[in-house]
Formats: sequence, C-alpha cells, structure tokens
Amino acid sequence: MKLVSDPAIAKKISKMQQRVKWQDPLILERGIDQTRLVLDDGHADDGEFSFLVVGDSGSGTHKGHDPQRRVAELMLPHHDECRFMLHTGDVIYLVGSREYYQQNFIQPYREFLVGGEQPRKIPYDKMVFQLPILPVPGNHDYYNLPILFGLASVTTLPIRRLLKSRLDLDVGLYGSGTGEAYARAFLDYLCGIQSPVDLANHLDKYYTANTDSGRCLSYQPGSFTRLPNRYYTFRYGGIDFFALDSNTFNDPPPLPNTQEGNSDRKILEKRRASLEQEKQQITATSALLSPSNPKDAEQLDDLQVKLTQIEEIIVDIEKQLDSNKIVLTDIEQLDWLRQKLIESWHNKEVRGRIIYFHHPPYVTEATKWQQAQTLAVRTRLRGVLDAVAEKLGFLTEGRPLVDLVINGHAHCLEYLQTADTGHADSHIPWIVCGGSGFSLRRQREEGPEVREMMADGEKLVARSQLFIGRSGQGFNKHRPYSCLRIDVKGEGQPKFIVRPLVAEWYQRQWCDREIEPFEI
Repeated sequence: MKLVSDPAIAKKISKMQQRVKWQDPLILERGIDQTRLVLDDGHADDGEFSFLVVGDSGSGTHKGHDPQRRVAELMLPHHDECRFMLHTGDVIYLVGSREYYQQNFIQPYREFLVGGEQPRKIPYDKMVFQLPILPVPGNHDYYNLPILFGLASVTTLPIRRLLKSRLDLDVGLYGSGTGEAYARAFLDYLCGIQSPVDLANHLDKYYTANTDSGRCLSYQPGSFTRLPNRYYTFRYGGIDFFALDSNTFNDPPPLPNTQEGNSDRKILEKRRASLEQEKQQITATSALLSPSNPKDAEQLDDLQVKLTQIEEIIVDIEKQLDSNKIVLTDIEQLDWLRQKLIESWHNKEVRGRIIYFHHPPYVTEATKWQQAQTLAVRTRLRGVLDAVAEKLGFLTEGRPLVDLVINGHAHCLEYLQTADTGHADSHIPWIVCGGSGFSLRRQREEGPEVREMMADGEKLVARSQLFIGRSGQGFNKHRPYSCLRIDVKGEGQPKFIVRPLVAEWYQRQWCDREIEPFEI
C-alpha cells in the first residue's frame, strides 16, 4: 500500500492561488505585489545581521529522544541575536497533516511563538512568531494520504496501541489537503475572508509597506506574521532573499519511447518491485520488535526512516514511469525569479542575493544525488540563471549571480561549491540544511565530487566541502542533527560566516558537537 500521494503540479498551483486570492480585483486595484513582504522589525536597514536556518524538521518524538526539540534548544541562545529563521521545507511529516502541527512544530518551537509558554493553547492556523519563521513548502507539506491508508490508520489505532504496534508513521487521517494545512499555518489565507468589505479592510490594514514594486504585506513580528504567497521575496540588510516553491518545477520528463528509454523503464519497474518487497519485509521485521526495549526502539526508528526513504524513492520512480503525464513546469514562478533577479542587479541598494527552496540541485546525500527530481530542478534553475546572465551581460563584473543557495530535502548538512558547469550556476556556494529533526542519511559511497555527462564527456560540476550526516553502524551509529546560524558581515559585497550547530545522538545519549565556522 502506498504511504503517500503526490498531487499534480497544476493542482498544487491552482489550490495555492485560490488560498491567497491570487490577483483578486481588490488586490489589483491597490497595486499590491503578492510576492513580496517587508520584514517590519526596525532593523531591516542594518548592514550586519544574523539569521538561523533549519530544514526537514517536522518529526515528533523519536523512540527515546526528540531531535527536533534538541535542535530548537541549540538555537535558543541565538534567539535574541538573530533576526529571523529560514525553514527549507518539510515542516510536518509524514503527510503535512494539521493533526501533527501541535506535536511536530508548535511544541518544539514554542519559545519562538507568542503564547509559547502554553503551547497547547495555540491553534496551528493562529500561530504568531516572536522571531520570524520564514518557510518554503517541502514535498511532505504537499503530500496527501491515500484514503484507504488513512482509514486503516484510524480504525486500527486501538489495536495498534493494544499490541504496541511497531511503526508509528505520523499520518493520521487527513494528509496535507494539497498544502492546505501549510497554507493555513503560514500564508495570509485570504480565501477565508468572504466579504469584499472585510477583504478590503484586511488589505488596507496589513498590506501597507511601500516598495519599488508597489504595496506589499508588512510582516510584523509578535503581531502579524503571515506570508503573502508560496513563493516570495524580501530585502534585509541590502540582501535580496528569494523563497521558492520547488515542488512545482521538479517534475522530471517521462522516459522516451525509444529502445534506450524502454530499457531504462524495465530497470525502474524492477527496482520499484524490489522496493515494494523491501517495504513488506520492514513491516514484518518491526512486528518482532518491542518499543520498550531500548535496542529495539532504535532499530524501529531506523526501520521507520528506511520505510519513508523507500517511499520517496518510489515517488521519484513513478514520476519517470508515468508515460501518459503532461510534464508541467511552473513557468510563472520561474519567470518571476528571472525578472526579480534582473531587477535586483539593477538596484544599487542591493549588495547580495540569497535563494532558498526545498529540493537541492547539487547534493551528495546517498538517496537524493541521483534522483530525477534533483536533475530536473538543476536544469530549470540553470535555465533561469542563464537567461539572467545573458540579460545582464558584464554588469555582474565576474561575480556569481547569486551569493548563496540554501536547500533542504536531503537529510544532512552539506556545503558544496559548483565548479565551471558551463552555465550561470558556476562558482556558487550551496548549503543543504535538511537534518534538523526527522531522520538522517549518509553520504553516497561515490564520494564528494558531483559529475555530469556533457556533450564533450563527463565533467566535474560540484564538490562537497563539508558533509554532516549519519555514520557508523549498530551501537556505534552517529546521528548528528543540525541547524545553522549565518552571520552577514562586511560592507558592499557581503561575507557569510556559517556556524553549524550540531547535536549528536550517540549510544543513546545527546552530546553537542563543535564544528568550526566557515566563511563564504
């Protein structure tokens, strides 16, 4: 039985547009830019500032330990010194359900929320942040739950509890509603305002910031902390931040109806069948283990991780095998990014650019580096950057188009640098921050170099400089969960001091790991 269902891209786009009343006449009438916000904290003009980064955090308590809470505690000493937190997606596992926001988000991050001293009284759709949390949606925040699985998970719950059934997958009944729970939690959910008069009053109250692209949402920490859209931009300290929804431009093309394509199809079908069999074996193995036994509890935790990992691989395979699908790419969002980057380079007030989104184009984590979605995102982002470079010409004076790209999805902390790729994504630093709570993965056996087949042969396109993920075996297994503090320094072209914050679960106890900061 499938654990998750990934909605079509067209459905994701249309649902999210409905939720924010995209381009409603009252919005157009006021000249509002629904893709921009102003972080109204009184410090947005400061040239030096710090911010936090987390990703793939949205798990509940693991058996015997709570990684997400431990990572949150790592960040607390930095709370007053940092201006905001970027979240690279997968806020809630396994299927982005509203049922798990209390356990998997509000409780762990309670000190970052208004009223956090009584977290159980905070509804998931009424959260107000003391320290801004600025997320992008991950694939799990869009996943739906197959109806039969949802019914089974509820109807068998008393039996599972009685028998101490082994794999708790945090699925519940509802799924994400194609991102509905995420939208209610983080976006300015305008479709909940029925009256035109009430909508007009709301827009006039909260969309009060004036920018070069028109009026936009004023994000007010401690008071009104909503995002205008699933993708958006904001400027802080002279840095333009671009938050993207990569779930709508990660669709790989189906395999071609050629001899080579048919051969690849058979390989993928065989692999999918093998993975389905492995899922059954995991379920059978889990039935023999007892959560009350510490050793068994850790094995159950690993089995749960393995099961969700397999499910993601199956989703990626099925995207390639669906020969009847029409590949849809979110051209509107990519055109928006292209235009905004060009405008950013023409604005003398801007001294740097950071892009963050969920799916990493470059990564060496064992389960993500070769996925079709990874390559699809790489290709589409390259297309945007190439178009920007062509338009700007010599204006960049040899600087990379973007100073830093931050991603999640791969369950690790990794710092990579692209080489000369032959495209405008050359010589860019990339950070993957996806090890903040749910599970951890290993680096691939092939090592730190990312190579790609070009017309003139295989070429080095990126190299990993730092990888922090799962390692070791059995009782000597290391699980280093992580987040980041990034300090923005310097005048003119910015410098970034990246400070990894790492808490390691090892031999059934926590210890903090000291990782040297590095400069970008």
